[in-house]
Amino acid sequence: MKNLRLYIPLLFLVPLFSVYSGEINTTLFGKLAIKGYDPVSYFTQSKPMKGKKAFQLEWKGATWRCSTKENLHTFKTSPEKYAPQYGGYCAWAVSQGKTADVDPKQWTIENGKLYLNYNADVQKKWLLDKTTLIQQADKKWPDLKN
Repeated sequence: MKNLRLYIPLLFLVPLFSVYSGEINTTLFGKLAIKGYDPVSYFTQSKPMKGKKAFQLEWKGATWRCSTKENLHTFKTSPEKYAPQYGGYCAWAVSQGKTADVDPKQWTIENGKLYLNYNADVQKKWLLDKTTLIQQADKKWPDLKN
């Protein structure tokens, strides 16, 4: 019974973890992409906005949320244009041949594409040479996503 008491509190942490398998990085429960942030808002409002359950859709096995009806329509029309690169995994990690979760508030848009990073420290590394890192990540992503 003592061991069970140790594991029960851990069950409440499970929804916080992301799933590191498959093409899209999602939360364990709800399969939310970008932790529920609106992918279109990075482009239209130049900042990440939390999406709403009322404006969501399924794409590539993940649930994508938008902050407005207009953004939902925009995403439905061209999800590839607005979805983050590398399935929403950390772009720097992918360039290193790995996958890692992201902080949706650590982002950049380069050549019309959205890139997310694990945290502010990793983003600093990313920004130092993102052109080379994008080339490396583009080569490694096909093997990682499978």
